[in-house]
Amino acid sequence: MLDAGAPLLPHMHRLGIQPIDIDVVFLTHFHGDHTLGLPPFVLHRIFVDKPRAITFVGPDGIDKRLEALFELSWGVDWKPVMLPRFKARYVTARKRGRVAGHEYETVRLDHGSTGCNGYRIKFGDRVLAYSGDTEPTAPLDALVDGADVAIVEATGPGDVFSHMSWEAAAALKKRHPKTRFVFNHLFSGTVTGAAKDLQVLEV
Repeated sequence: MLDAGAPLLPHMHRLGIQPIDIDVVFLTHFHGDHTLGLPPFVLHRIFVDKPRAITFVGPDGIDKRLEALFELSWGVDWKPVMLPRFKARYVTARKRGRVAGHEYETVRLDHGSTGCNGYRIKFGDRVLAYSGDTEPTAPLDALVDGADVAIVEATGPGDVFSHMSWEAAAALKKRHPKTRFVFNHLFSGTVTGAAKDLQVLEV
């Protein structure tokens, strides 16, 4: 799973994806729109599913950040009641690594004051690039270069602070014509031909 914004569980249900089937979650950064789907997701894994190990990969401090989020979400019940049933492993993303049987590469992107992890994940001989949030700077080109599929944010038209505009997204696509782009994180405006109702796209 790539990031975990809310509402995560309803979308997974509509797509027929079971929370227990997720082996690894890649987090690009800790902003709320990328992490606040995790508390109900974790609750489901603890009390609805049979406990099963899951790995979280993300920036430095991922263990402290997520434990703080879960403790804030579930209060005094988190440590004595829920944590013993939660089989999680926290991994600080390396430049190159392997998790859940897949090799990955981390590319640091420009976003906000602390930056954001982008990931290149190998599926056999194919590469999926995922940006999370990013400005349209040189590291983003490095992230998507040569990827078969790139999931990249395109927040809105015009000047968008610390994110990528539609215009910059179009220019990025033009610079990498062999990569299939799926643009997400659209916060405003309407794009002709956009996927609706969580369509599953064959890539």
